[in-house]
Amino acid sequence: MLQPSDKSNRAPEPGAAVTGRAWLMLALATAGFALNFWAWALLSPLAPRLQDSLDLSSFQQSLLVAVPVVVGSLGRVPVGALTDRFGGRVMFPLVSVATIVPVLYLGLAGHSSFAGLLAGGLFLGIGGTSFAVGVPFVSAWFPPERRGLAIGVFGAGMGGTAISALTTVKLVDAHGMANPFLITSAALAVYAVVAALLLRDAPGRTVPTEPLVRRLVATFRLGITWQASALYAVAFGGYVAFSVYLPTYLKTGYGLAQADAANRMAGFVLLAVAMRPVGGWLSDRIGPVRVLAGTLAFVVAGAFAQSFTPGLAPAGTIAFLAMAAALGAGSGAVFALVALLTPANKVGSVTGVVGAAGGLGGFLPPLVMGALYGAYGSYAVGLVLLALVAAAALAYTATGVRRGAARRVPAAQPN
Repeated sequence: MLQPSDKSNRAPEPGAAVTGRAWLMLALATAGFALNFWAWALLSPLAPRLQDSLDLSSFQQSLLVAVPVVVGSLGRVPVGALTDRFGGRVMFPLVSVATIVPVLYLGLAGHSSFAGLLAGGLFLGIGGTSFAVGVPFVSAWFPPERRGLAIGVFGAGMGGTAISALTTVKLVDAHGMANPFLITSAALAVYAVVAALLLRDAPGRTVPTEPLVRRLVATFRLGITWQASALYAVAFGGYVAFSVYLPTYLKTGYGLAQADAANRMAGFVLLAVAMRPVGGWLSDRIGPVRVLAGTLAFVVAGAFAQSFTPGLAPAGTIAFLAMAAALGAGSGAVFALVALLTPANKVGSVTGVVGAAGGLGGFLPPLVMGALYGAYGSYAVGLVLLALVAAAALAYTATGVRRGAARRVPAAQPN
């Protein structure tokens, strides 16, 4: 059942003007997402250093950066459902405060052993669940024809990983291992206070009153849940995999220094971040299915080209930047599809499941790449596998997803 709402205080209708308060809520949500993702990605830039100092194997290093990803991904399922029930006004401060605990632990004590890093990384995954808070929160503030752009802008908060890539190693070099963790904790604390004071849920937000388990079961029965999950596992999963593993790939495969590899990873992330709102904006105009088909084609081409390990200047750089742009725009298009086809009272639940699929899509590739490099001394097979997976997603988009969207979207709406 849904909680009744007064008709004079309802959520935005199609064609409604976007208010200044809606843009403010979008800005606050995006800032919170970026800060939590900054915390979520703190271990990735330090992975090569930790490998050397703790004498980790290639697989252990991959596991170290993958654990926060998988925990943050699985945690999105209950967090998304809780956001449907309690709203972003409650959940954003709560997730931010909870993330402070593992960040402080890793900075002050947990970084001295592999077991401590895994334990801290396990709870660091809480920061990754913030995505499942922001999508339903933002979606409720915007009319359907503007949600692609709005959610794309919010999704640009994944650039928090770029903040981590650009600052973490430098801060450790200048001031010691604890420094970036202490700064991130302080930023999260400030945001939690600001969010508690300023965030407001959209007027007339539909609040489900059914038990959590029943709502999750209903979510899993929706076709859009599975379609979007498959596509997001490739689009966002590919982005996450590169954002956490690219420094290791560039150091091992091309012999780059740690700082240079981290800077190049930041460039990859920034381009993907910039393209996510573009993917949402294009989806509002030509339809998310067309955007997804185009972006997946670029991923296929870029991954196949990079499997030959060309020189970084210019072929390798072009291949990686093409994949960054495509993965960013494709991620934005997936959630434009979710916002378009999901019932309003289930957006958080669907977002949680789809977000989990995307994060899990980013969990496996670093482990596979590390294992394959350890076995064969080359990343080529892993990149070929990425190209094949993207090609399969492209075929699915052009067939099953296109047909499903055409059945559920009016003929006047592009798909």
